[in-house]
Amino acid sequence: MKQKIGGAVVGFLVLWSTLLHAAVEGAPWLGELDGVVERARKEFAVPGIAVAIVQDGRVVAARGYGLRELGKPETVDAHTLFAIASNTKAFTAAALAILVDEKALAWNDRVVERLPWFQMSDAYVTREMTIRDLLVHRSGLGLGAGDLLFWPTTTYSTEAVVRRLRFVPLATSFRANYAYDNILYAAAGLTLEQVSGKPWPAFVRERIFAPVGMTESKTSASDLRPGDNAATGHAKYDFKDLRTVPPTAWDNNLPAGGIRSSVHDMAKWLLVQLDGGRLPKGADGKEQRLFSEARQREMWSLVTPIGIAPASVPALAPLVPNFRGYGLGWNVNDYRGKKIVSHTGGWPGQVSRVTLVPEAKLGIVVLTNQEEGAAFQTVTYSVLDAALGAPATDWVAAYAEVVKKGQANADESWQKHVAARDAASKPSLPWAKYAGTYRDAWYGDVSLALEGEKLVMTFSKTAQLVGDLDHWQHDTFIVKWRDRSLNADAFVTFALTPDGAVESVKMEAVSPLTDFSFDFHDLKLKPVGK
Repeated sequence: MKQKIGGAVVGFLVLWSTLLHAAVEGAPWLGELDGVVERARKEFAVPGIAVAIVQDGRVVAARGYGLRELGKPETVDAHTLFAIASNTKAFTAAALAILVDEKALAWNDRVVERLPWFQMSDAYVTREMTIRDLLVHRSGLGLGAGDLLFWPTTTYSTEAVVRRLRFVPLATSFRANYAYDNILYAAAGLTLEQVSGKPWPAFVRERIFAPVGMTESKTSASDLRPGDNAATGHAKYDFKDLRTVPPTAWDNNLPAGGIRSSVHDMAKWLLVQLDGGRLPKGADGKEQRLFSEARQREMWSLVTPIGIAPASVPALAPLVPNFRGYGLGWNVNDYRGKKIVSHTGGWPGQVSRVTLVPEAKLGIVVLTNQEEGAAFQTVTYSVLDAALGAPATDWVAAYAEVVKKGQANADESWQKHVAARDAASKPSLPWAKYAGTYRDAWYGDVSLALEGEKLVMTFSKTAQLVGDLDHWQHDTFIVKWRDRSLNADAFVTFALTPDGAVESVKMEAVSPLTDFSFDFHDLKLKPVGK
């Protein structure tokens, strides 16, 4: 099996030499790409994938595979819209770079100079936070801190989300460590609006989409209309049963992940990026720019170092970089001796990756409609290896091993919980005594109500977070969300006072596979009016 697959990839390498001179469609090597994508779709149960590849200033391929939605005949093509999620962050960085070029702001401007009401939980961090700091994940916040303010969709406004930052605790010292966040991109969007006088969506449409020629792209899922050529997200409910997920929008933090785009449009974005911000020449033949080369260098320069871990499985050893870090809206690392500028995106039911190799003038975008990043990794590294003349590697098999190991680790984690459980234990209080309203300083209110013989948890600002509590042991329960696409069931543990009243409630995700944006562990819930 390995030898057979290796032969297919070797064939891909041989045929890659035709790429530089190939027509946009019909190039011989596309058959090899088709095989890699279709294997990835089958192995990782992805209904639809779209891929675009650009090199040397041209679109080499832009095409789709599979279905927009399981059970329906419409197929994915180059114009199918997907959620690009956190690949949006590069657009937010570019929007601010435009204003830096215009001298309307500087990267080192303090945020409080633009948003006087801006406040972190620490006075020093509040005073010293700069525009650059908003983009590079070194604020001191923990991984995904505050994401529950907008993930899943909440009723908070963007400004309300950012104003609540003052209650979100810091996990480390300012600028000391890398920890990915989304919430500060909301602050970046509000800063953009304050400086430019335009809301983030209007600025991106007018100052980026229009000049780049991204006529199909939208700044929010809310802009989609019935009949649009758009992919539907899919997830494995309870990590097992593949089904469509409910449609969602993220309108209170669009700068972190709101954009919907196609590989047709994203290819244009990649070409501008690889050309240092230069736009296609207009009818008058004059050079035009989205942003300057200086700004391009800044966005692609490593600001926040990221620790390098060993490969999770031996097959991924070639992916361990010599350096790794985050720039302005982009990840920066090396691969096969080349600098790589990239980002990934995760949305309920859809994940994606954008990859640039500046030295090779190569860009790759892979959009998918299932929550399995192994598919976009497989396609990306297959193309990279072909382009860079690297040894043949069966990336489908390698990432299948990663997925298998991740599931095994999750199963082991669950079995440890089961082994430690005192199944014969009883709650300390009658179920009705746990009912009531609980408040976290940064999220707000969470209610527990007795419905029949069940306790039901409801997050006041998040319609999808409604779940039933099952007793686990002692004063710990498991909340099982009624929306089973979330894959985010959580332990709920009550701490009692010496007099037997509920003093506080803590939560943590049950499975290590749960998305980090469900930051239940950061909640510190206290009873209201008790």
